[in-house]
Amino acid sequence: MSKKWFPPQSDLEKGVNGLHINDVTPDTVATSSRFSSPPGPKTEALVPPIYHSSTYKLQSVDDYLKILEEGGYIYSRLGNFTNDSVCAVINSLEGGKGSLVFSTGMAAISTALLCFLKSGDHIVVNNPCYSGTYDIVVNILPRYGIEHTFVTTGCPVEEYRKYIKPNTRMLYGETPCNPNMAILDLEEFGKLGRSLDNVLTIVDSTFASPYLQPVIKHGIDISMHSCTKYMGGHSDLVAGCLTFGSVDLWKTMIHYQTTLGTSMSPHDASLLLRGIKTLPIRMEKHSSNAQKVAEFLEKHPKVQKVMYPGLPSHPQHQIARKQMKMFSGMIAAEIRGGVQGGKILVENVRLVQLAVSLGGVESLIEHPATMTHGPMLMTSEDRLSGGITDGLVRISIGIEDPDDLIKDLQQALDKIPENIIG
Repeated sequence: MSKKWFPPQSDLEKGVNGLHINDVTPDTVATSSRFSSPPGPKTEALVPPIYHSSTYKLQSVDDYLKILEEGGYIYSRLGNFTNDSVCAVINSLEGGKGSLVFSTGMAAISTALLCFLKSGDHIVVNNPCYSGTYDIVVNILPRYGIEHTFVTTGCPVEEYRKYIKPNTRMLYGETPCNPNMAILDLEEFGKLGRSLDNVLTIVDSTFASPYLQPVIKHGIDISMHSCTKYMGGHSDLVAGCLTFGSVDLWKTMIHYQTTLGTSMSPHDASLLLRGIKTLPIRMEKHSSNAQKVAEFLEKHPKVQKVMYPGLPSHPQHQIARKQMKMFSGMIAAEIRGGVQGGKILVENVRLVQLAVSLGGVESLIEHPATMTHGPMLMTSEDRLSGGITDGLVRISIGIEDPDDLIKDLQQALDKIPENIIG
């Protein structure tokens, strides 16, 4: 058994920063960590430590500007070792020129929009899209003089080209799309972006993760993820990230992120780094489970339609096969019986949990028409124009036994009475 190490008496006597122990108060001693390292061979922590410090001590005044110019740490809003550790891992996964982590997925999206758009600009966005993205595009950006045009999610990329105007500065897409699982052709989207001057392409690939669907390699300028979902993977953090196809875009965003104060806390960065370590094996299990559940649902008489990229019936199945390793864990299913049928299903599952969000190890289900894309955010007309029908449910398949998930969904579907099915 190894001996417990204590700081040598000489260090204790030196006290804090060279002051004798008798010259400082006990409170000062308690806040000091300036003791010698343990003796013996040098070791390093296997897991990067969490740097909770908000600020860093400098040796001289001149060091302040030197660190700003050459790198290092001054203040955690400007940079933090724990955050930089997870940025490096994400950038490696994405194959980008630089990544940044944010306090939430919406912090990443809103900072990107505010950074790269200005008054008088125009953005083309897929519809439907994540409800937070819809909210900022429809209700917030117009206040700053930024116009938008929606294209139907899952449309050919040429539809984006039809709506490009002289003041268009950004093309925004999701794939797979929230909540209807439509697929955007990344190769064609990247080609379109590269053929245009002064127009950026940004893709939200949250539903796939960078393990199943790396975005940057297709020539996309910015890849976005809500790390709350698959990348964190355990429903215990909120976070977002952006990865850039050029160093210049990355450097531009650093300035906006630090000024707007949208960076991630180091504690959440540590949780995210832990989650990413198991991302490959989790995504493979999510995907294999979802494939089995989707095939079950597609054959069920109380399910009108199933949208899952791994099904041959999905309209963009071939595109998904081209750009995804597997098809992820998200399923959209249209339940017969409209709002009532959808609500009966989501309120009667037992193993699957009724909750918003997605991408965790546990299976979740929600009813977009009354929850994430409900009347508090969208009118019925806007919702239906985006293909979000009354009976649509969104299921995030976890890593439980797939047969148990199928049994749970079967017993919940059994509770939908025949007389409400049209």
